[in-house]
Amino acid sequence: MEGRREGRCEVKTEEIKSRFSESAEIKLKITRDDELIRKILGVAEDIVKALKSGNKVLICGNGGSAADAQHIAAELLGKFYMERKALPAISLNTNVSVLTAVANDYSYEDVFSRQVEGLGNPGDILIGISTSGNSKNILKAFKTARTLNIKTVGMTGITGGKMKDLSDVCLTVPSDVTPRIQESHITIGHIICEIIEKEMFA
Repeated sequence: MEGRREGRCEVKTEEIKSRFSESAEIKLKITRDDELIRKILGVAEDIVKALKSGNKVLICGNGGSAADAQHIAAELLGKFYMERKALPAISLNTNVSVLTAVANDYSYEDVFSRQVEGLGNPGDILIGISTSGNSKNILKAFKTARTLNIKTVGMTGITGGKMKDLSDVCLTVPSDVTPRIQESHITIGHIICEIIEKEMFA
């Protein structure tokens, strides 16, 4: 029995190491993709420009990507590294009353687009996070954003999905595995927040 337990433990240990290796390899692929690196820098610079002009950042996602949206908004409203003034960022998936009211009265596809319509202004930036790139409520929010002259930034997986054509900029992580994509999304979000702080407050 002891030998069996040790064998199972070794298998599980190798699985854990494999997941770390997979995650690291995807991030290394990003470092070798000069176009994607330039896009990440460009998004950070666009957000800096918007914030300096008195605009704000809107962020949305579903499930794990909703958590990422909240995380990025928290880094901007709170702080990343520096003690500095709060930056205007709103996660559109945090107000349960709004989400359930809109989903009930209209449809779940409208939960973000209604908020973009009500909260968004020309010059704002909308970040939509979807590992597939096909989340219907984010696609609808992006369509609404275009009518309001709000720049759209998609964060997706390897194909970009339908969001690719609706995004002004689409950051496509080179993977089709949801957990690995999400791990890279939050790394990208952290890097963007770090650049914003340095550009605005250094």
